[in-house]
Amino acid sequence: MKSTDKPLYQSAFHIKPAEVMNQLPTQFFATLVQKVNREINAGHDVINLGQGNPDTPTPGHIVKAVQEAAANPLYHKYSPFTGFSFLKEAIAKRYLEDYGVELDPETEVAVLFGGKTGLVQLPQILLNPGDLCLVPDPGYPDYWSGVALAKAQMSFMPLLKDNAFLPDFGSISEADRQRAKLMFLNYPNNPTSATAPLSFYEDTVKFAAENGIVVASDFAYGAIGFDGQRPVSFLQAPHAKEVGVEFYTLSKTYNMAGWRVGFALGNREIISMINLLQDHIYVSLFGGIQAAAAEALTASQACVNELVKRYESRRNAFFTGLADIGWQAEKPGGSFFSWLPVPKGYTSTSFADLLLQKAKVAVAPGIGFGEHGEGYVRVGLLTSEERLQEAARRIGELKLFE
Repeated sequence: MKSTDKPLYQSAFHIKPAEVMNQLPTQFFATLVQKVNREINAGHDVINLGQGNPDTPTPGHIVKAVQEAAANPLYHKYSPFTGFSFLKEAIAKRYLEDYGVELDPETEVAVLFGGKTGLVQLPQILLNPGDLCLVPDPGYPDYWSGVALAKAQMSFMPLLKDNAFLPDFGSISEADRQRAKLMFLNYPNNPTSATAPLSFYEDTVKFAAENGIVVASDFAYGAIGFDGQRPVSFLQAPHAKEVGVEFYTLSKTYNMAGWRVGFALGNREIISMINLLQDHIYVSLFGGIQAAAAEALTASQACVNELVKRYESRRNAFFTGLADIGWQAEKPGGSFFSWLPVPKGYTSTSFADLLLQKAKVAVAPGIGFGEHGEGYVRVGLLTSEERLQEAARRIGELKLFE
């Protein structure tokens, strides 16, 4: 039909979305991307520290593995709906070597189309309309998306500096304890970059068991810890598998964000339900990618060690630059983010806008991660040391910290 043609039916024909489509949270960072692109399109040299996309390529041996696997006719057919056993065995082996956690590959591991998929699916699996989910604030916004799709409700757990950006279970009301069926945790944390000790996870297991709350541990940055400290897995806590699952992704550990490979690990009943839901939605990952993922997990982990050293070196260079301009902040203990307080007189959004407009440095306003993110901006260590130091120098020229 030409654009000038009249509609076939004169009566109004409207596409009406399901109610849940109108209940999805606003994608806050889409606005940030638009602002950054506007500056770039105007010809400005923007140092973009506002996103969480790894900036270095996937290690060569992993790329080679998928290239070779792509030629294997076995992988041109439908993969097993729950994934190839060799991949599930590889993640179980990696968890045993890195964290001392034993996993049954067939009953305690679910293959995911990236970690985000599982995080959004889990509320739909466990929550009925009106059920309650405990969510960190600030936190990863896609937790909200999964809860919205389940037509459930959220109660936010404040992550405050005074409590090392860990939730205070004692402050959760009795009413919320009784109603809650699911709780999200994420350490190393996005956006605060905080890490959690084993004792916190031991308290978490006790709290969850006493209140009948399933724990969802988002361990996306589990490989990235600094100052000689490996981040702790929730599954290292005794009895953790009885109360929850952990989500792991290859996106950050191996710079495989675009490959979309993740896992859910832990409680057998929940793993079975995840597999059941995915059986109705997907036909598992392309087998060639599964083969490459297994290579990533079972080959030498030197590339991971080098990556962590690179992020730590960038962190140190950036914080040296921050100290030079008088911007006082705590160094991150993990992840590839820094969580920095905004100067007096600014909101997180107004400060981020100022940096973009005047310094051509893009950062993520803390308010985009929740109410308790106000007063902070998130900075990604996802460019070279030189560019990070240049970003600090540009910000220093605004003389906001004198």
